[in-house]
Amino acid sequence: MTDVHSKATRSKNMRAIGTRDTAIEKRLAALLTQLGVEYRVQDASLPGRPDFVIESEHGVIFTHGCFWHRHDCYLFKVPATRTDFWLEKIGKNVVRDRRDIGLLHQQGWRVLVVWECALRGRLKLDDTALTERLEEWICSGGATAQIDTQGIHPLRVSPPGTA
Repeated sequence: MTDVHSKATRSKNMRAIGTRDTAIEKRLAALLTQLGVEYRVQDASLPGRPDFVIESEHGVIFTHGCFWHRHDCYLFKVPATRTDFWLEKIGKNVVRDRRDIGLLHQQGWRVLVVWECALRGRLKLDDTALTERLEEWICSGGATAQIDTQGIHPLRVSPPGTA
């Protein structure tokens, strides 16, 4: 199947996709603020430039887009055009995510990944459920977890340099 857009239009559309202050980041920021959590955003000194850094809990939070980070949910669809290109690109993102989370874990940081599907879409968690999951992670002292449409779960991380 060929792309419905010209190469120039597709390029313009892809460049317009933001990397900070996205809708899902804004929603999560509002919930953290509502909880009274103090945080920094986009800390470039840490591996992976976490979206939120909660210094008091020595925790970091990533908001991952389900397409860009290949989440196994209804929001991820393998592209019909340039499939090999996209799968390679997304695969590199997944490898980088594992590496960065592993490095953060080695440095003693607690890591939470909040998936896009938990924040938007037809199966998203409501504010109460999402706030409860955030509080659960913050208060638990647990190292790594993820929040998706099913709630909060452990996140398995391979040490850097392993698959």
